[in-house]
Amino acid sequence: MSIEQHSPNPGASGAKPRVAIVFGGRSSEHAISVSTAGSVLKAIDRTKYEVLPIGITHEGRWALVSDEPARMAITDGKLPAVSQIAESGDGQVTLPVSPDSREVVLATSTEAPKALGEVDVVLPLLHGPWGEDGTLQGMLELSGVPYVGSGVLASAVGMDKEFTKRILQSHGIGVGAYTVVKSREWESEAGRAAARERIAELGLPLFVKPCRAGSSVGISKVKDLADLDAAIEEARRHDPKVIVEAGLEGREIECAVLEFEDGPRASVPAEILVGGDYEFYDFDAKYIDSSEVQIPAKLTEDETAEIRRQAVAAFEALGCEGLARVDFFLLTDGRWVVNEINTMPGFTPISAYPKMWEASGVGYAELIDRLLQAALRRSTGLR
Repeated sequence: MSIEQHSPNPGASGAKPRVAIVFGGRSSEHAISVSTAGSVLKAIDRTKYEVLPIGITHEGRWALVSDEPARMAITDGKLPAVSQIAESGDGQVTLPVSPDSREVVLATSTEAPKALGEVDVVLPLLHGPWGEDGTLQGMLELSGVPYVGSGVLASAVGMDKEFTKRILQSHGIGVGAYTVVKSREWESEAGRAAARERIAELGLPLFVKPCRAGSSVGISKVKDLADLDAAIEEARRHDPKVIVEAGLEGREIECAVLEFEDGPRASVPAEILVGGDYEFYDFDAKYIDSSEVQIPAKLTEDETAEIRRQAVAAFEALGCEGLARVDFFLLTDGRWVVNEINTMPGFTPISAYPKMWEASGVGYAELIDRLLQAALRRSTGLR
């Protein structure tokens, strides 16, 4: 059977489908991914699925990890890491590299490789580069192993804020004003001068972001152009490609999209209410001090219908599969603009995505089940 036609056959012998939950990774969102995995491990229906948790360390080593969700939580501001829960110090887990086998293998420096059994589906809970950006998805396509979420292209586009905006604009979906600063440009004096000139035309305030990162990592709000260079350098610590966006006046509204048997549907929307001393929804406001998420957002019926329509339109425009969270601004003049789309949104206890679906009648465990069942029904390869 060719990879393009590879279809899963879980439970053929009466066994429960085996799910490899893959998390952690090399990106700056490592801890959020670990926390997400802990939440999923607690919620997944163990009577319906067998689980194999696999963590990827900061260095990129795939490790067999303890199935202990409590050790994966963000506690008292302390961020978890795969290295803290790996079962063997130098153990290396490998997934199959051919569609002829789904056998997962554990190898160490002191023992012969040990077969861990086959997996029926992968639930990739990685955020950011080297996981959410199409790289892992490409490996799984080559292996012929079904997986939850968008494919290679949609994952890559959704990770890159520039190309997300380009595609949305081509479909008539509104986005805010922005410009992109690429590494080669910023590394020359002439390039820096040209970039500063373009950026100044956006006005103030500005938001300077790594172009291919999430979880509000590396973002700065710039209210004085004298601070611009430092903000760009901060973003470049996470990604050599930087996007600079004009500040928008309005409300920050999110909407969750989930693929059902008859197509994608949108949840009730949520509004992000940033409190305390935070000027925007940065990493600490999101994960440490937990800004308030109001669900459902206080919108009119027409506003709610419009954001749900646009959320599905954005999902379809990028060719997403499975799930996504679409982040909007409702501007003071009544226009909607998409800020970004997340093809693998967070599933932590405080994450908006599962909360929005819970408010829409789909509980956490059911949400995970729907995603896994959709992946098990779907073939790998061209589709």
